[in-house]
Amino acid sequence: MKIGKAILAGAAAIFLCASAQAGVADRIVAVVNDEVITLSELNNTLEPYLERFTASYKGTDREKVLGETRMTLLNRMIDNLLMEQESRKTGLTVRNEEVTDAINDMQKQRKISPDEFLKALQREGITIDAYRKEIRGHLVQLKLVRRDIKSKVAVTDEEIGEYYRKHREDYDGKEAVRIRQILLLCPKEEKPAAKAKLRADADAIHKRLLSGESFEQLSAKFSQGPAAAEGGDIGYIEKGMIHSEVEAAAFSLPLNQISGVVESPVGFHIIQVVDRKGAGFKAIENVREEIRDKIDREKMEKKFGEWLVELRKKSHIEIKLK
Repeated sequence: MKIGKAILAGAAAIFLCASAQAGVADRIVAVVNDEVITLSELNNTLEPYLERFTASYKGTDREKVLGETRMTLLNRMIDNLLMEQESRKTGLTVRNEEVTDAINDMQKQRKISPDEFLKALQREGITIDAYRKEIRGHLVQLKLVRRDIKSKVAVTDEEIGEYYRKHREDYDGKEAVRIRQILLLCPKEEKPAAKAKLRADADAIHKRLLSGESFEQLSAKFSQGPAAAEGGDIGYIEKGMIHSEVEAAAFSLPLNQISGVVESPVGFHIIQVVDRKGAGFKAIENVREEIRDKIDREKMEKKFGEWLVELRKKSHIEIKLK
C-alpha cells in the first residue's frame, strides 16, 4: 500500500538538526493523548539519513526542505503512535512470533541469509530491536486495516466495467512499463578505478534492496537519475525510449521484482517494474481481477486516510516542534 508514499520519497532527506543537537537536553516535540514523542526519538529516526543528506543535497532551499520533511516525519510518528494506542485500547496485539515470522518470510523472499540481513542493518546503524519494533508497527497497522477498514470496502462488477471503459488505452495499444530507477552516473573522465568504485556502490545498494529496504527511500537517498526525490518513479516507458540495456531488463522483469545492476553508457541502473499496460488488446475477462485489485487498493487508501483523520480528531495531539 502506498499510504504515505511520500513520507518521503525524500525520506532521504530527513534531516539534519539531529546529530548536531546530540548534546542538547532532550525535550518533548509532540504530545499524543497521554504519551509523548521526544526530540531524541525523532532524531534517532532521522539518524540513518543525515550524513548522506548533508553530503549530497545542494539546493538553496536546504533549511526549508529540512524543516518541512522533519515535520512530515513527526506526523508519521504521531500516526504510528495513534495506531499503537488504538490497538492497545481494543485488545489487538502482535505476538513476538508474528514479528519473527514476518522477518523470516522477508528473508526468504529476498533470498538472503540471517547473517546478511543483520549486516545490512548494521550498515544502516539500525539495531535488530529497532527493526523489530518497526515491523511490529507495520503488523499492527495491517491488523487495524483488516479489522476496521477492509470489511467496509467492496468492488462491484459495475465499477470494474466502468474502470475498464475509462482506461481502455491501458489495455489496448503499445506495451509500456512503469518503472522506478536508481541510477549512479559514471564520471565523465571514465577512469577504470572510479567506474569500479561506482559498480561496487551499485552492488551495495542492490544488496540492501534485496534485504528488504525501501526502493523509494534508497532512490531518494542515492539515485542521480530523474525523479529521485519521488522515489525514482519515472512513469511509463515504451520500447525505444531508454537505453537498450535498461529496456531489455524492464520489459523482461516480472511485476514488482527488482533487477540486477544494469550497466549502460551513462552509468549503473537498478530498476523495478511497478505496472504494465498495453501489449495489444486485452478483453475485460482477462483483466477483471487486475482491475478489481486496483480499485480495491484505491478504496483502501482512501478509507485509511479518512480513518486516520477521524482518529486524529478524537485524540489530543499537541505539536511542540519548533
